[in-house]
Amino acid sequence: MPELFFPMLWVGYLLINSIGFLAMGQDKRRARRHLRRIPESALLAIALAGGSAGCIAGMFVFRHKTRHIKFRIGLPAILILQIAGCLMLTA
Repeated sequence: MPELFFPMLWVGYLLINSIGFLAMGQDKRRARRHLRRIPESALLAIALAGGSAGCIAGMFVFRHKTRHIKFRIGLPAILILQIAGCLMLTA
């Protein structure tokens, strides 16, 4: 069972972080074109679901939401809590 479980966790982790990265890029694109935006709550929900690393990467690659305290401090805080949670589960 563990032989199959851990690769599936990595696939899920990569998937949710890819979604976070792409969502930040898509929201930046929509902002430039004055289209309907992705709600901040949706971006934060993706981060809370495990995509915080992808959201942080997208934030800096696309230079999007970098002035918002909620994202500049909140996303790294979410990532730190997720890393701490993983470390506690593996200990």
